[in-house]
Amino acid sequence: MLPWGRALRAAGLLRSAGAAAAAQCGAARRERCGPGPGKRRGTKLPAGPDLRHFLRGAAKREPPPEPEPGPVPSSGRVYLETYGCQMNVNDTEIAWAILQKSGYTRTKQLDEADVILLVTCSIREKAEQAIWNRLRHLSALKARRQQQAGSPLRIGILGCMAERLKEEILHREKLVDIVAGPDAYRDLPRLLAVAESGQQAANVLLSLDETYADILPVQTSAGGTTAFVSIMRGCDNMCSYCIVPFTRGRERSRPIASILQEVRMLSDQVLQLIQERHNICKQLHLPAQSGSTRVLEAMRRGYTREAYLELVHHVRDSIPGVSLSSDFIAGFCGETEEDHQQTVSLLQDVRYNVGFLFAYSMREKTRAFHRLQDDVPAEVKQRRLQELITVFREEAARANEAMVGQCQLVLVEGPSKRSALELCGRNDGNIKVIFPDAEVEDAAGCQAPARAQPGDYVLVKVTSASSQTLRGVPLRRTTLSRSAAGH
Repeated sequence: MLPWGRALRAAGLLRSAGAAAAAQCGAARRERCGPGPGKRRGTKLPAGPDLRHFLRGAAKREPPPEPEPGPVPSSGRVYLETYGCQMNVNDTEIAWAILQKSGYTRTKQLDEADVILLVTCSIREKAEQAIWNRLRHLSALKARRQQQAGSPLRIGILGCMAERLKEEILHREKLVDIVAGPDAYRDLPRLLAVAESGQQAANVLLSLDETYADILPVQTSAGGTTAFVSIMRGCDNMCSYCIVPFTRGRERSRPIASILQEVRMLSDQVLQLIQERHNICKQLHLPAQSGSTRVLEAMRRGYTREAYLELVHHVRDSIPGVSLSSDFIAGFCGETEEDHQQTVSLLQDVRYNVGFLFAYSMREKTRAFHRLQDDVPAEVKQRRLQELITVFREEAARANEAMVGQCQLVLVEGPSKRSALELCGRNDGNIKVIFPDAEVEDAAGCQAPARAQPGDYVLVKVTSASSQTLRGVPLRRTTLSRSAAGH
């Protein structure tokens, strides 16, 4: 969490208290001035709640309601597709953990599935359009299945798009059987059981408390050597362009014990990490969104360009060699050419290793939708986006080229997607490194030369670089502890 995020939440709490105080003042003013036309004077109103009332209320939240009782679902084969951010990957793992306990099995073959669930993204219009297109394809598959084999196929939408467009999804072309929002995954078995009877079923209630703390996500990528651990859900920042608070609800954190339990479980699957402690990747994601203070204010980001750059300098002073990634939006409401050029210069000044850049897409329910105008023409957005992408790639290439000739410790992930003769892994800055799949010696000298396997650490000498990837030659297999000791 960036430092100014806390300030924003504190300001929100003070605004709540201020609203209560305003209500009290209003009641007192009405008492002094007398009732309005046609109204009778009543007894004096009691004092309204103060800040302590809100704090007590927050501490005494009721637990989330249990899912409604319903028919018991029959077991079946589930096919899961994930769209969007890493949080959706985590949601997929949570949903699968729940379904697995209810007797469902997993299939990676679409034609074998009894249930197809799409974990969806709603952050941009393009992401939603991809889901609509996919649903039409799956609906055709469902009709063929029913006609040829007489066996039902149930289709469900999960996640952010389910929350944002629940009514439209249920009624538009009758494409789905179930709709479940991000806080309703515990209810999936019941929803699927209802759908078996031929009815549509939905649960899109958002919760102030649901974190799925008692559910250990089942990793969907077998044999993976890395994993993400979610420590919170929802968001309170209310950036003016962002739909997340409306699709994922208020910000709430998982209990520490739950987080530690998941980390221990993951650690037990890559065994040597239990003894070795040099396993924190030197990579931070610092989403900027824009390089213009004026645009940042319109976005309600809560910081200025100067404050952001100060944070970047502090991070780099504290963590030498840190790798930085960021998000940027091109063509936000009211963005001028001068604003755009300030974003270009921020990319040049910071020199990010990884970037996620998109043209602005206005979303319903957001503050921008109600208060601002999407006044940057589509062709201008695309032109600015391409300029940002070009500058990012140029600067990322320069940053990566500085590592040519250096030796990098690489965590092997598996074969390269482009060549079976090469391996792919990531260095300490989370940058992809490609190197030949050849026999290499062990650093300790106690094992015969062998090919590196997923989960191994290999010292690689970098020979070339692009904006996305480093290439090199493997020198030897090693471990985190030996590498940290300089061996």
